[in-house]
Amino acid sequence: MKNSEELFERAKLVAPGGVHSPVRSFSSVGGTPIFFKSAKGAHLYDVDGKEYIDFCLSFGPLILGHRDDEIEEVVKETVSTAWSFGACEPYSLELAEFIVNEIPEVEKIRFVNSGTEAVMSALRVARAATGREKVLKFDGCYHGHLDSLLVKSGSGLAGEASSDSAGISKNQYQDTLVLKLDDESSVEKLFQEHGNEIACLAIEPLPANYGLLIQRKSFIESIIKIAKKNGTIVLFDEVISGFRVSMKGMTEHFEEKPDLITYGKIIGGGFPVGAYAGRKDLMDLVAPAGPVYQAGTLSGNPIGMRAGLAVLKKLKEKHLHIELANKTAQFTNRLEKLINEHSEKQISIARFASIFWIHEKTNSTIRKIDDIPETHKENFAKLFHKFLANGIYLAPSGYEVGFFSTAHNDRIMDRFFEKAEKALR
Repeated sequence: MKNSEELFERAKLVAPGGVHSPVRSFSSVGGTPIFFKSAKGAHLYDVDGKEYIDFCLSFGPLILGHRDDEIEEVVKETVSTAWSFGACEPYSLELAEFIVNEIPEVEKIRFVNSGTEAVMSALRVARAATGREKVLKFDGCYHGHLDSLLVKSGSGLAGEASSDSAGISKNQYQDTLVLKLDDESSVEKLFQEHGNEIACLAIEPLPANYGLLIQRKSFIESIIKIAKKNGTIVLFDEVISGFRVSMKGMTEHFEEKPDLITYGKIIGGGFPVGAYAGRKDLMDLVAPAGPVYQAGTLSGNPIGMRAGLAVLKKLKEKHLHIELANKTAQFTNRLEKLINEHSEKQISIARFASIFWIHEKTNSTIRKIDDIPETHKENFAKLFHKFLANGIYLAPSGYEVGFFSTAHNDRIMDRFFEKAEKALR
């Protein structure tokens, strides 16, 4: 920790809070953040040379683990060919064709550089298509840090929003309506009052940014029906779930389908990427085909495009999603049992495919943020530091989820449980 502590002190002099994304600061769990210098497979290595088994995996993109050998070869070949063009190239075309052929709901796609940028652009398309201004989102779903969606439920009327950050003008979010998850009746009521004003209903079909809030299939399908009945565009934010839960993401779990979908993380193979996609008539509103302007100097960067395509092809050709889901289930079942054998406070581990979330045991499934126990943050911080001290790295927040990768093989899992038992003992 010595070198990490020194680096953090230096970092605080030149970067806000010493970090370039807030959760990295350990503010949610306390202590000094670890500075890492390298990674391979399921492992991270810090600046002091200590090894950690990693379940953060850069918050989701590394479904094959760090620097998978096959993907690394593609990256090296691309770096020796080109870094950036700012012009047309075949690499984004190949990735776009793969995604369009894989997902029926995606008729056209536009690559950008982050999930935030993807959602921002998709909302612009929805407003242009409908001629409406308002957007509906849900507490517990995160859609990036754009002003209009960095909001939470207000304390007044149903749907009222309030800023979740300083520096956001009320003008930026006055057209954003916010409701709680898992409540179809509130959605129905809101559309009865404002249905002809709402351009877009935006939701994470698998909310995974404020814990893993697995929604009822009937709830998702019901709100899609309500929105479409009122002429509202439905946006699935699959920046985390896209290609993580299956090749077709969450869309294959529902009979009712979205109009637009946003992607990120896995489709870049570990490099910065985002995308918005969906119906041809909607996507053809985007410049230069249509009047909705959106551009990006580094969009379709060849390194991310080729790495992402290589990851997706490997996932599909080797049918890795089924294997990953089975291994994650075995892992979480065993971990839940181990923690509960050594803890007075009983826990549960929510899981969907290769995503998991450790939380205090409750009487029913946690589907909205109001259901999360008040002591969750404090208790997770204790578990986090016990694991960290024994070479296990979880995302440094009790509200972030964990991820499993193909690199977490049986040998590494045996080592993990040795470390975990030692930590808990």
